[in-house]
Amino acid sequence: MRVQLLPSTFDSQGHATSDQRLTCFLIDECVAVDAGSLALALTTEQRAAVRDIIVTHPHMDHIASLPIFIDDLFETLKNPVRVYATPEVIDLLERDSFNWNVYPRFSELKNEHGPVMEYVPIPTGQEFKVAHLTVTAVPVNHIVPTVGLIVTDGNSTVAFSSDTAETDEFWKVVNRAPRLSALLIEASFPNSMAKLAEVSRHFTPASLQRDLRKLTHNGLDILAVHIKPAYRQMVIDELNALNHPGLGVMESGRTYNW
Repeated sequence: MRVQLLPSTFDSQGHATSDQRLTCFLIDECVAVDAGSLALALTTEQRAAVRDIIVTHPHMDHIASLPIFIDDLFETLKNPVRVYATPEVIDLLERDSFNWNVYPRFSELKNEHGPVMEYVPIPTGQEFKVAHLTVTAVPVNHIVPTVGLIVTDGNSTVAFSSDTAETDEFWKVVNRAPRLSALLIEASFPNSMAKLAEVSRHFTPASLQRDLRKLTHNGLDILAVHIKPAYRQMVIDELNALNHPGLGVMESGRTYNW
């Protein structure tokens, strides 16, 4: 499985920077997890291939460019963009984003080939298919309805925590997953901002360390994501100080192979 954290900012030469404000992962060049930077960072080839997007929750940094992605492709789409989300998240997307005020309700629109967008409601705790992948969504501990994901291509498995604080069911499902190759886990704030992290339901390095004790898999890559740009170096230093086996920071723009 190939996974890339799509960049959301670029330098004057067009190179990806580490200042990651928006969240979007690309799997095997064709399936996206969240859509924060989707419309900004895809190559022409990727833009032509991506038609399946899993939305873990409706916060703006995870959906910011989803409407723009569909808008850009509107006339050329021969098959609809499929947006996979729980029924609760679909309702919030329709209420707050695709509401004819912020953006058109693309689920109601067609081009000359047919519908341009369709929602695919997903269950929690049960496997479902997205393209060639098998996915399980698990509710996690965030301030809006949010799911973490366990994604497998049959050979390797990658777990995505999405935005969360201390949680339990996610770890139970992760621990049951065979051939777990990688865990992409959020670490948003430095330890000095533990109160804000608790209120907004995010991890600090210290609270992440406590929750990682629930993980029973060994020998996998554990990559921190969703680090707030203003505190990035502080969080990285605190993560490094944990000396947790396999723990590092995911680099935007780099393709990881598992």
